Amino acid sequence: MTELETPHIRPALYLIPSTMSDAPVGDVLPAGNLRVVRAIKHYVVENVRTVRRFLKRCDRDIDIDSLEFTVLDEHTRPEEIPPMLAPLLAGEPVGVISEAGCPAIADPGADLVAIAQEKGLEVIPLVGPSSILLSLMGSGFNGQSFAFIGYLPHEAKARALRLRELERRIRQESQTQIFIETPYRNNRLIAELASTLPPSLRLCVASDLTGQRQSIVTLPLSKWAGRKYDYDKTPTIFLLNY
Repeated sequence: MTELETPHIRPALYLIPSTMSDAPVGDVLPAGNLRVVRAIKHYVVENVRTVRRFLKRCDRDIDIDSLEFTVLDEHTRPEEIPPMLAPLLAGEPVGVISEAGCPAIADPGADLVAIAQEKGLEVIPLVGPSSILLSLMGSGFNGQSFAFIGYLPHEAKARALRLRELERRIRQESQTQIFIETPYRNNRLIAELASTLPPSLRLCVASDLTGQRQSIVTLPLSKWAGRKYDYDKTPTIFLLNY
């Protein structure tokens, strides 16, 4: 079978990673993923427009208009999720695609996977980029004990309490703490961390992962305090450890 041939794939819930940058699809996704993408007609997605562009980047010959897209995002009501598995229950494979990276990791797709597992349906996660794992790999931090906490609280008091808790976990357990911020606040977050946490604590800033401007820099907060940087408006993930 050549790479361009479309295989018959078994009925299952396929978790299909998408690209996180403008890098060529073939640079970050295995050829096997592209064969699966060509065969699936039913998709559960976080953002239809993003996924349509992604599928065209995978293969320009895919007939996008013939595909069925169902949206699963933070606004989806719980009772709306089980019917999304109807094609799979009828014997057709279903693909799940997130806004970026691996579906069901810090992503609403996890709710659909949970229901599929409850029903005894087959779930097949495919290989692909995850900003959490890629940043951890490149940070030099503890990769045996780590936690992804998503966004820090916005309210000042709760935010300060959370940062103190993260520092305590790092100090007592050597557990790497991983989190994200709204891209336009990236620079502000780095300055805040440098001014409020111990200067010997190390911060890794991993930006535009898999992209042409990829940057992974790990430094003590004391050095970040005097460093020039501009990560605003660029997808970035942050890691802390001693």
